[in-house]
Amino acid sequence: MRRVWAILGSVLFFLVAPGVVAALAPWWISRWHIQPPLLGLSLFRAAGVALIVLGMPALLDSFARFAVQGLGTPAPIFPTRHLVVTGLYRHVRNPMYVGVVSVIVGQGLLLGNPRALGYGALVWLAFYLFVIGYEEPTLRRTFGAEYERFYGQVPRWIPRVRPWRGE
Repeated sequence: MRRVWAILGSVLFFLVAPGVVAALAPWWISRWHIQPPLLGLSLFRAAGVALIVLGMPALLDSFARFAVQGLGTPAPIFPTRHLVVTGLYRHVRNPMYVGVVSVIVGQGLLLGNPRALGYGALVWLAFYLFVIGYEEPTLRRTFGAEYERFYGQVPRWIPRVRPWRGE
């Protein structure tokens, strides 16, 4: 029964948190109006598409893993029972945040919108402060040595090339 609640909670949280942060807010900023490419380079549009295409599956996979493997949600009010260290978590500790920022920055590049890029930078800063100030200390208290091993081997933001395999 916990898995069902975890899945429902994750879907709801996905719609509320990344839905607002990575979809609704960028729309408010840009109205998804395409402007000339940044610095006049179409390459930025292609990079934007690539970031969106890479960011969305990373985000969806991470949410699914929290519900199915962690038996909880990304929301602090219904946290996981198990530390999730599979999938993209073997490469980077925060694939959800990386995915959200990737989608936002991708939209800014695709649309040629500097304000959306600035918003992406602010979102990353907010994530950084949340991770440092709340999330990492909470995970240390909750999962102890298991989290310390993970923390010591998997980078916070820039993915490692070879997946971490645990001990």
